[in-house]
Amino acid sequence: MSPTALQWTPTHGEPYRPVAYRPARMPSSESLARSAALRTRMDERRTVRAFSSDPVPEQAVRDAIACAATAPSGAHQQPWTFVLVKDPAVRQRIRAAAEQEERTSYDGRLGDEWLQALRPLGTDAVKAHLTDAPALIVVFQQRYWLGPDGTKRKHYYVDESVGIAAGMLLTALHLSGLAALVHTPSPMRFLSQVLGRPQNEKAFAVIPVGYPSDDCTVPNLVRKSLDQVLVEV
Repeated sequence: MSPTALQWTPTHGEPYRPVAYRPARMPSSESLARSAALRTRMDERRTVRAFSSDPVPEQAVRDAIACAATAPSGAHQQPWTFVLVKDPAVRQRIRAAAEQEERTSYDGRLGDEWLQALRPLGTDAVKAHLTDAPALIVVFQQRYWLGPDGTKRKHYYVDESVGIAAGMLLTALHLSGLAALVHTPSPMRFLSQVLGRPQNEKAFAVIPVGYPSDDCTVPNLVRKSLDQVLVEV
C-alpha cells in the first residue's frame, strides 16, 4: 500500500480569514429530547471481541470515518490517517504479528498489576477479532506533516487530536448499528510495515468493525454514574 495519493498541504502561516457561522438554534425541548436519546443509545455501546464474519455496509464505515475526520485538532492540522483493511490476507498478517506481540506481553511484559486489571475483561493473547471481523480500521497519527519533497512540518497536540477523532469514530460506528473494539497491541510498529505507511505515521489503534457473533458475550461491567464523573463548580 502506498501513502495517500492526494497530498494535503497545511495552511501554515496564512492570515486569519474568518467566515460567518450562524447555525440554526435548536429549541430547548428538541435539544433535551435528542440529548436524552443519545445518552440512552450510547449507554448501550459495548466493546465486542466476538464478531460475525457477515459483511457490513461499507458506506456506513466510510461515513463513520468521515465523521471522525471532522474532529477538532491542534492548529487544524488534522494529524490522522484511517486505513480501512478488508483484504483477509492482510488481516491475517496483522493478526499473526499482533498475537506474537501479545504472547510476549501476557507471558510477562505486562506485569502482574496490569494482568490483574485485565482479568475481569477475559482477554488473552488470542486475537480472533482481527480476522473474524469483516473490516479493520487502523488509525494512524501523523507525528509531523511530510511533503512530497521530504519537507517536514511539526504537528501539535497529536495524541489529543487523534484520541478525539477515535472517540468520534466509535460513536459514529455505534450509531450506525455496528460493533467495534479498540485494540492496541504493543508495540505496534508492525502495522506501519504491513500497511506500508510513511515514516511520519505511527499506529494509534486497530479497530475491528462488524456485527456481534450469535454467541457473543461481553463482561458484566458497570459504568460510573454521572454524579461520579461530573463535578460542577
